[in-house]
Amino acid sequence: MSNYRTDWFTSSYSGPNNNSCVEARFTGRGIDIRDSKDRQGGHLSFDADRWADFLRQLDR
Repeated sequence: MSNYRTDWFTSSYSGPNNNSCVEARFTGRGIDIRDSKDRQGGHLSFDADRWADFLRQLDR
């Protein structure tokens, strides 16, 4: 993960008319996720292995 983004970015699944927008940022250990409509409301953190497990489940 040498060239990962550390700034918050909008998920590629979010769209202008989608009320389920999330933002993400990569950390040295995994990824943080937050609600783009409530940026001050906190975030969830996942280590790299758990995030990879989650993404594999989406591909099923």
